[in-house]
Amino acid sequence: MRHRLLQSGALSLVLLLAGCAIQGQGPDPQPVLTPDEFAMRIDRLEAGMASRCDAQQQLLDQQLHRQALLDTEVREVGSLLRHLRADIERLERAGGEPVVITRECVADELGLANKAVVGRSEWVGLPDVGTYLKARVDSGANTSSLSATDITRFERDGEDWVRFKLGLGEDDVAVEGVADEWIEAPVERRVRILQAAGEHSRPVVSLLMTLGPIREPVEFTLNDRTHLNYPVLLGRRFLMDIAVIDVAESYLHERPEFPGGRPAEEAELDEAGDRDDDEA
Repeated sequence: MRHRLLQSGALSLVLLLAGCAIQGQGPDPQPVLTPDEFAMRIDRLEAGMASRCDAQQQLLDQQLHRQALLDTEVREVGSLLRHLRADIERLERAGGEPVVITRECVADELGLANKAVVGRSEWVGLPDVGTYLKARVDSGANTSSLSATDITRFERDGEDWVRFKLGLGEDDVAVEGVADEWIEAPVERRVRILQAAGEHSRPVVSLLMTLGPIREPVEFTLNDRTHLNYPVLLGRRFLMDIAVIDVAESYLHERPEFPGGRPAEEAELDEAGDRDDDEA
């Protein structure tokens, strides 16, 4: 009996010691952050979230720009489809026989009767500048463009203005002396240009322009076009609601006259080289 009591007591002692050993092997407590360390971690998290937000915003801006371009193209395609559908319906009503439609009727149906017809190249006048210039008419461009150099931004009465000179090459035709004169105009807005070399913006100014019977203020993007054949490009914003292009013609309207310039009847001499380039 005594022997059994000793064995039982020894067993209880072993179990007690084992339990204490197990309790002492728990995980080490995690160190507590100091207020400075906590603030540093929060700052790092905020900086990371701000960087991600900026990247997302840039991606969103790019997608919105692409969407705007696609919307414009869809509207143009839709207009062409409507005109094509109308032609098909007229053919069906005529039993498939060719339908002779006068030019005047087509103009009335398409809303072109009151619009001026311009060729692929035209003379334009800038009364505020005092010169005529050659212009290429291009419906593929959105905004019109004027060749300019020495573009300098300044402020007048709290508004953004620009000072510039006409960017003319050796072969460009203009009133003598105008190329060296400074032109000042308020900035209407700026357009963002995406190119392989990077992104930049160009100022847009509004100048009074004449072309045949048209006399309208036109918004021009200012950029150096001296490496191109025409110092002026007329885009869709100019054509909208006032003119249509006849791509088979050029210089349909007489060159305007300005003090110091050559008479309009001498314009054909300056147009000959352009017609040769088109035919080539």
